[in-house]
Amino acid sequence: MRYCRGMYLDVRDLKAFYYRSALGRAAQRAVREQLTAWWPEAKGQTVVGFGFAVPLLRPYLAEARRVIGLMPAPQGVMPWPTGQPNVSALAEETLWPVDTGAVDKLVLMHGLESATDPDALLAEAYRVLGPGGRVVFVVPNRAGLWSRSDATPFGFGRPYTIGQLEAQLRLHGFSVERHTAALFQPPSARRFWLKTGPVWERAGHRLPMAFAGGVLMVEATKQVPAPKRPGLGARVKKPLTVLEGLGMPEPTRGRV
Repeated sequence: MRYCRGMYLDVRDLKAFYYRSALGRAAQRAVREQLTAWWPEAKGQTVVGFGFAVPLLRPYLAEARRVIGLMPAPQGVMPWPTGQPNVSALAEETLWPVDTGAVDKLVLMHGLESATDPDALLAEAYRVLGPGGRVVFVVPNRAGLWSRSDATPFGFGRPYTIGQLEAQLRLHGFSVERHTAALFQPPSARRFWLKTGPVWERAGHRLPMAFAGGVLMVEATKQVPAPKRPGLGARVKKPLTVLEGLGMPEPTRGRV
């Protein structure tokens, strides 16, 4: 796989993995099934993906008010979805063409672990989410097999532990709602592992996080700080003074 500027993979490699390889299609299915279990619908909502999240967004095309697939400039962009009007766009990592507070649901996959400036990327994700907006981060699991294999896109970039990811999200104003793991099957294209993939996924979800799969998935909400109550000085624009209401003394015109 080819690196681009920063730590992003080339969009051609990502497309080839997810749409032209059996292992990539299995990975797409496993992660997307978990996402749709959390978010079964998005009727009338704005759904945005950043990085290479478009393999996860197809279930929302029919009912969502708007679906946008943002792809970082160093990675490159491809038209998506095939056979339908294009909804993908090229974007700078920290300057998305999305209005502040316009997004209801946001998905980042192959985005955070590849970012040149993760803190600025999280700030941009926070900006575009509306109050109470929800976001799912999909990142390589540091303890998983997929992050140790360069045969898949999850072997590139910075892998995370669940503690590292959740601490970083809280630091940027997100409230963590839940987490899980996916991709419990080995990152192998051999027929046996591909054929038994669904069995691995079902069994893996019954294991503790210590035996988590190849990727971690964390859902968080945008935490909007409560407005600060103004103090007395701010509430009373013209505070009363001891002499208020009394006439001001006038200077005498001459000596008495």
